[in-house]
Amino acid sequence: MNEELIKNADACYQLAEQKAAQYFQTLFEQVSNKTYVSVLTNDFQVWKQQHIHHLPSISLRKKKSEAEGYQHYLQWLKYTGKLDPYLERSISYLFLRDLGKTLDDPDTISKLQRTIGSLKNYITKLDSSEKKNDLNMAAMYRWAQKEKIESAIIWLFDKLRTVSKNIPKGLEAEHAQRKLIKIIAGVMMHALVDMNEDLPPEERRQKLDQAIRLGYSYGLTYPFIDDLLDANILSSQEKQQYSDMIRTTLITGSVPKQRNWMGKNANFMQYIQSELESAFTYIKAQQPHETSSKFFEQAYVFFHSQEVDRIKNLANRHYRNEDLYIPIILKSSSSRLIARSVIEPAEDEGFESRTFFYGLYNQLADDFADMFDDLKDGAVTPYTYYLKHHNQRPDLINPFELYWAVIANLIHDVYHSDPKTREVILNRAINGLKRFKKRIGTQKYHEVMELFSFGNPSFQRLLQKMVRKAGDVDFFDKLLRDHMIFMLKNERKEQQEFLDTVDHVRDKINSLLRIPLDDNGSIMKNQMIEAANYCLEAGGKRLRPIITWVMGVNEYGLEQRAIEPLLKSLEYMHTASLIFDDLPSQDNSHIRRGRPTLHKAKTIAVAELTGLFLTQKAIEEQASLNRFDPDAVLRLIHYSAKKTELMCEGQAMDLDSKGKTLTLQHLNLLCAYKTSIAFEASLIMPAILAKANETEMMALKRFAYHAGIAFQIKDDLLDVEGEMDLMGKPIGKDDENDSSTFVSVLGLEGARKDMWENYCLAIEAWQHIPSQPAFLKHLMNYIVNRSR
Repeated sequence: MNEELIKNADACYQLAEQKAAQYFQTLFEQVSNKTYVSVLTNDFQVWKQQHIHHLPSISLRKKKSEAEGYQHYLQWLKYTGKLDPYLERSISYLFLRDLGKTLDDPDTISKLQRTIGSLKNYITKLDSSEKKNDLNMAAMYRWAQKEKIESAIIWLFDKLRTVSKNIPKGLEAEHAQRKLIKIIAGVMMHALVDMNEDLPPEERRQKLDQAIRLGYSYGLTYPFIDDLLDANILSSQEKQQYSDMIRTTLITGSVPKQRNWMGKNANFMQYIQSELESAFTYIKAQQPHETSSKFFEQAYVFFHSQEVDRIKNLANRHYRNEDLYIPIILKSSSSRLIARSVIEPAEDEGFESRTFFYGLYNQLADDFADMFDDLKDGAVTPYTYYLKHHNQRPDLINPFELYWAVIANLIHDVYHSDPKTREVILNRAINGLKRFKKRIGTQKYHEVMELFSFGNPSFQRLLQKMVRKAGDVDFFDKLLRDHMIFMLKNERKEQQEFLDTVDHVRDKINSLLRIPLDDNGSIMKNQMIEAANYCLEAGGKRLRPIITWVMGVNEYGLEQRAIEPLLKSLEYMHTASLIFDDLPSQDNSHIRRGRPTLHKAKTIAVAELTGLFLTQKAIEEQASLNRFDPDAVLRLIHYSAKKTELMCEGQAMDLDSKGKTLTLQHLNLLCAYKTSIAFEASLIMPAILAKANETEMMALKRFAYHAGIAFQIKDDLLDVEGEMDLMGKPIGKDDENDSSTFVSVLGLEGARKDMWENYCLAIEAWQHIPSQPAFLKHLMNYIVNRSR
């Protein structure tokens, strides 16, 4: 590596270190002289007038307990008239922490009120069904449609799915995803707040599109650099190789040539290197020439300060106070400076200075909350080091005391005693202690407070009085954080349950499908049975009978053995339709499910007769549903016959359309007949047996209609972009047959947008299904994300 570049990088870090050392010295003097105590005592005397309510504490506790949970708490705030001040302190805090704003600036006040109004409008307009699912992909895509940035959101969905799939065991997947989403949201906030109301729509669209991609590109560093290097996943050699690669990239501005990774983490590291290289290249390309050097400098300071911290050993008794605090001052400030620098920021005098001083406050608050987890992991933070060594090292600064010195410094020296800033920062500090106390329990909390006491009993009594009695200090971002972690964990759990259910039920169905040979039957009949089994045993997704089993058994409580004939009938009918589709007179396919189609393995005549045979077997199975009300079974058979008729009509329309350019309306109709009806039958047939009401039936039909179209669009996309090994059939068949598809009519980008539109419509229909089966939600996720 060029020696001059290394010197420049080192010089840059040394300058940042000097600035951090000056800041630390200021704080050290305040702690040594206890000057912060009288200042904060006066601040709390003013602050408590708004937050110590002279009402019976049992009343407040009762209201709080009734307001547990994300949605209930927001509803309670609205009902009690507390929503406005709650949102104001929450958004004000984000403006301070993430955007580096001053709350007494007229422009900031205007933007703050606009943001609060938008969020309140969003919260109050959601109906009860939407409130349960207001953080899902459908809601995000609907927002993207309003902003006309659908392509960016589709790109982001694909990226987040791939990241989630590649997060290895040893990293907390939900926290990694949350951090990534948080960074994306932070970069988006910078972009949105900088926008003027009169910004032309196209320019707004471009800025939002760019912010999403930049947010992801920068946010990727948290799970795949910071968390990965902190975890015990990579070997020492891999960590060194990885760190050297990152350092070289930041110093030279170019990613070094890809090196071969060896060992059990090879595939994972190759994926990470490729993804980070793409992200770095995108960020670099978006940097204005005049600010690009600042970005690289801040990124290097951020990375090097993390490295300095990372190699510390908790057992080492000889770290100075400066060794503990200077790296975290640097990394906590530079991380947010980078978040702003990756976009093309508007001029904001004082932003860098405020952000530099603010970062330590946030870092110390986070380290306090996580101190016992960090201690367990052997991580060195000011709190863990103090816990470990304060008895032998009386020179160590009490980090909890320094935390309050930072707060006093922020309120009075950085934000010049602004009353609103004082209000927000003290709210946040007391909220953090209240949350910590609730999480670890009262007894352990008091032990911690005793351990970190710093020789000023009157101030500590005042502080604990605030923790016990102060109300209205909750924040929306904390509520959202907890809710997001719950949602991500629940989503991952449900997704695994979905996959386990699919595998389990598919195995069950596969064991049922084989048609036994007829000992008394003719040779020709048994040849036809063997031909049918050849097709049935080729595998397949078995989606339709799986849906029926889940809805019938899990949602309607039908007996498993009783619905087995229905499961067989659905797969027999589906397999028959595939046999006919593959014939030379229709799609003329030679491969199906990775093996020769039936007319290639046997003859065309055998294929035609086998398809007819399976159709009749399906009817026979339906007629043997003898454990249900006969009227319901008769209704089911009648329904099945009508839907089969429509499917035949759809196939005829498909054949007639070959070589013709179809409209989107015609394609939707064709798809409804060919694909949506099969999904509908899978949902409606068990509903008929369970005697579900008509309202539920209509919601199921709407869901099936849009699920079917989304499924077909994904099929059309895979026919262009898929891999034959995964698909089990040739790709490019639609083009070869001169068939109109969603891709040929709308183009790749248009087809993706239409797929996600139908995804949203399906999810919106799902919200009106009384039980909102998690399986169907994850079925939609599977449909749009599958690779075959």
